[in-house]
Amino acid sequence: MTRRLFLMLLFTAFFGLATQQQAEAQILSTKLKITVIDPIGNVVPDAEVILFKTKADYQKEVNPVQKLKLTNVKGQVTFKKLEPRSYYVLVRKGDMSNAGGGEIVNDLIKGRVNKANVVISDGL
Repeated sequence: MTRRLFLMLLFTAFFGLATQQQAEAQILSTKLKITVIDPIGNVVPDAEVILFKTKADYQKEVNPVQKLKLTNVKGQVTFKKLEPRSYYVLVRKGDMSNAGGGEIVNDLIKGRVNKANVVISDGL
């Protein structure tokens, strides 16, 4: 009977630790919140935002880190579960974009919500 109780307590402790670690991993994942604005500072909803790991991928528009995301009504989009590194960001809406600017978000901090603003224009 004592051995059975010990095994139950051991299992409960192990399961609780595993659940806590999983919850911490979800809470402490590295995120990037991007706010897209126009040249006069207005937020841009429904803009397409794509992340790339390398400048070559950014320039060729291949191998995105995650699927394309659209900004919300506040002009924001959040990418989750990222590696803590630098990323190239491509943003488009209609005839406006940041293409060619080589927009880079430097060195995300692990376990934090990193924030960046990206300005898009029509290039004129």
